Amino acid sequence: MLIDLFYLLSICCFILGLKFLSSPRTARRGNLLSMAGMFIAVVVTLFEKQIIDYTYIVAGIIIGGLIGAVAARRVKMTAMPQMVAVFNAFGGAASALVVYAQFIRFPTLTDPATTITIVLSLFIGMLTFVGSMMAFGKLQGLVSGAPVVFPGHKALNALLHLIVLGAGVFFVLNPASHGLAILAAIVVLSGVIGITMVLPIGGADMPVVIALLNSYSGLAAAASGFVINNYVLIVSGALVGASGLILTDLMCKAMNRSLTNVLFGAVGQETGPAAGAAKRNVTRYTPLDAAMMLSNAQSVIIVPGYGLAVAQGQYALQEVAELLKKAGVGVRYAIHPVAGRMPGHMNVLLAEANVPYDMLKDLDEINEEFQNTDVVLIVGANDVVNPASREKGNPLSGMPILDVDKARSVIIIKRSLSPGFAGVDNELFYDPKTMMIFGDAKEMLVKISGALKEEI
Repeated sequence: MLIDLFYLLSICCFILGLKFLSSPRTARRGNLLSMAGMFIAVVVTLFEKQIIDYTYIVAGIIIGGLIGAVAARRVKMTAMPQMVAVFNAFGGAASALVVYAQFIRFPTLTDPATTITIVLSLFIGMLTFVGSMMAFGKLQGLVSGAPVVFPGHKALNALLHLIVLGAGVFFVLNPASHGLAILAAIVVLSGVIGITMVLPIGGADMPVVIALLNSYSGLAAAASGFVINNYVLIVSGALVGASGLILTDLMCKAMNRSLTNVLFGAVGQETGPAAGAAKRNVTRYTPLDAAMMLSNAQSVIIVPGYGLAVAQGQYALQEVAELLKKAGVGVRYAIHPVAGRMPGHMNVLLAEANVPYDMLKDLDEINEEFQNTDVVLIVGANDVVNPASREKGNPLSGMPILDVDKARSVIIIKRSLSPGFAGVDNELFYDPKTMMIFGDAKEMLVKISGALKEEI
């Protein structure tokens, strides 16, 4: 009875934690509550099953805590998507290993319900592990960020799925006949599917892929929970799976694409010089020019992007915002759902600089305000403000963007005229009302801040 009460407490922590994670204002509390729930679940499970003694439990807590602390300290904000991808991979691998070990330990697990969940857990878990590692490789630049498609790619994918399905059916019908060998084959083929699934996905669609793989890791955990008869694992896995699918759907809607288009459309190109960009001229401005424009404005909207995260310029940007607020300028941040390389990337980045949550406005809240705004300051964003999305026939077509081109003036801080992940030239760069400031985002923001201190 006491064990069940602790499990119930753990599940309540997961549900309440997920609720708090729905808002940036309460996300930290939700994260802590969810961690507490998982800590309770792990410790109670170890004691219930009498798997290991106190020594190993304490050692595991210390080692895991140290790894987490080092990762939190050393992993840069720009590498957060990679870290999430690796965590998804570990979650999928852990589920697959638990199930495989359980069948080795109890080869008499032959009832159809258990054998089906064994196959599902191995398939989803290994697909998640290898697919997430491929996503990590793309985000880290170890693998080409552009879609990689070869003749017969879709046919190969379909064939691999059919083979896994056939092997799974054979195992369910004959679990005692070469069961371990069949499961090993499913593991290998699932890993290959993980590779072929992520290879054709371009960098622009990585936020969707990370959300989907996160969902897969939860589904794998839920399936393994059924195999080892652990209710907490079933509930927590189901929560992660469901929330990941909901987030995937929201990301697809934010990009105005279907999930099948993301997975099989081969959308997104490597970043490089824009076609024809070298033949077009833009007017270069200085940080001093930007400071004068910003200090004379009544309303300013700031649009952060991945370039801000790369430069680690969030603190300098918030200093600029605070200086403008002291001067009586209305300042807000416009956050696009897929800005950066993972869902919520910009929210986390700005929270690190203690930007007040009420200053952060999402696309639906802020888009109508651009036409009444004096100046829009874009720092490192590209695809999410590209007017080409309103045209047909390009990778951005139909994707909702922040309507920054409707503002009276636009300031863009960017290293070059290169396009974003989608590889589409941005006409906003050449708009007469756009002020282009080329250079490192943090360096330029520091100079703008210095000039503002003299102006104000």
